[in-house]
Amino acid sequence: MAYYTYILASKPNGTLYTGSTNNLVRRIWEHRKDLQPSFTKKYGIHRLVWFEEHATIEEAARREKRIKHWLRAWKTDLIERTNPDWRDLWANIAHF
Repeated sequence: MAYYTYILASKPNGTLYTGSTNNLVRRIWEHRKDLQPSFTKKYGIHRLVWFEEHATIEEAARREKRIKHWLRAWKTDLIERTNPDWRDLWANIAHF
């Protein structure tokens, strides 16, 4: 089983949210559908702009916690290294 750390954005260079999950497609779908009252629903944060895979949930959660404490510039750099245009990566992971 794979585990993931991910970053969502409201728009390019917008509000960011960092999370981790064992099912990236399901979790991003839940964010996009605003299924629960949350930070992502309140601020319209639905764009998947970065993610990485981990072997264990502990690694994914540890990475999430580290990133949450980073300066915004560091998060921006992390995103822009692989996604300079802040494209929504949803289509890359969702298999319709």
